[in-house]
Amino acid sequence: MNINDIAPDLLGLDQNGKEIRRSDFPGKKIALYFYPKDMTSGCTAQACNLRDNYSELLSAGYQVIGVSVDSADRHKKFIEKNTLPFPLIADTDHKLVEQFGVWAEKSMYGRKYMGTLRTTFIIAPDGRIERILTPKQIKTSAHASQILSE
Repeated sequence: MNINDIAPDLLGLDQNGKEIRRSDFPGKKIALYFYPKDMTSGCTAQACNLRDNYSELLSAGYQVIGVSVDSADRHKKFIEKNTLPFPLIADTDHKLVEQFGVWAEKSMYGRKYMGTLRTTFIIAPDGRIERILTPKQIKTSAHASQILSE
């Protein structure tokens, strides 16, 4: 997905098996953030920063939705442990990560593997992708302010 592309309406199923649709949030911008894995330090820092600034994001007209390829059960534990107020899509079939182009080869300690690139898509109320925060741009401990600074 690129700037000005129209995001799909059906985004996926959340931690409770509920369908999450773009159209569920009329008039709101959606901060759809893709992250590698629940319970890891960077992903926890990012989720907690969004949690801590959630009311500010809501006031600015944003709905936050997280996405990773973890299972719904793992998402539930992550939400419970960190008291996250926003839904997490369990993209276990990799449909959304592939559709948005964030499933890619990564490398750690010389080992290559497939994984999710930490990326945030700002989706305008009309469904257009308005802005993309790339893996190199995202600061996990200050992500909310990055979303809010347009």
